[in-house]
Amino acid sequence: MPLPRWREYYELTKPRVVLLLVFTAVIGMFLATPGIVPWPVLIGGSAGIWLCSACAAVLNQWADREADARMARTRRRPLPTGTLSDVQALGFAAVLGITGAALLYWLTNTLTMWLTLISLVGYAVIYTLFLKRATPQNIVIGGAAGAAPPLLGWTAVTGEVHAHALILFLIIFAWTPPHFWALAIDRRDEYARAGIPMLPVTHGVQFTSLQILLYTAILFAVALLPYVAQMSGWLYLAGALPLGVLYLLWSWQLVRKPVDDLPRKLFNYSIIYLMAIFALLLLDHYLLPVVAV
Repeated sequence: MPLPRWREYYELTKPRVVLLLVFTAVIGMFLATPGIVPWPVLIGGSAGIWLCSACAAVLNQWADREADARMARTRRRPLPTGTLSDVQALGFAAVLGITGAALLYWLTNTLTMWLTLISLVGYAVIYTLFLKRATPQNIVIGGAAGAAPPLLGWTAVTGEVHAHALILFLIIFAWTPPHFWALAIDRRDEYARAGIPMLPVTHGVQFTSLQILLYTAILFAVALLPYVAQMSGWLYLAGALPLGVLYLLWSWQLVRKPVDDLPRKLFNYSIIYLMAIFALLLLDHYLLPVVAV
């Protein structure tokens, strides 16, 4: 049964991915102030970042429409099935991007607007059109665009790039390779058929598993920076340590004794990990001063 037309457009925006991005952006907003984020900034900034992220997702699906048609995971998307045309997708992306940029300009500040647009171009153009098919290190190089949302949330409130905002950026930047490479291992045959040089396609599963373990170790260290930089306290540390150790253990298992469903489980855990890390940052930010009184 075909989806309603509005649902087809909605699926073009990769809603689950964008929701995670906006979640980290909102956390960045709250971490940027000891008080409450002003409502115009919270609503306008969140909406603007969501719309621009959705625009980038639509452009990504448009650029990947032929490759998506050859992959089981993506062949039922609106563009490969023909339920939406290229013109409809590009027009929709333009509306999303222009509206999002306008909201950021009017309700936050020009720095946030420009950084968001740079991230949009980084993902939709530099990563999707060039890096994705040029190098198996595409995820590492292109990960900067996906790591931007908490930095954007911070600048939406403060109008400046702070060292603590860069720490949030680094957490997602370090998280991106092990997150996507786990999925790439699980879907390596599909990526090979689509002609996309993901790391497990070009270098094999064992090498990719070692890279996942290496980047997970880097992520473990980077995730401790909020505590080291006195951005957060013991509440965050108490949660980040076991979350990171579990991530390392699963990554080590992927290298030592992999099983068929482990890459998919590791991919799913990586999403839980990132959400939990940012939720801990928020809880520590607001609850720890109360507990310390």
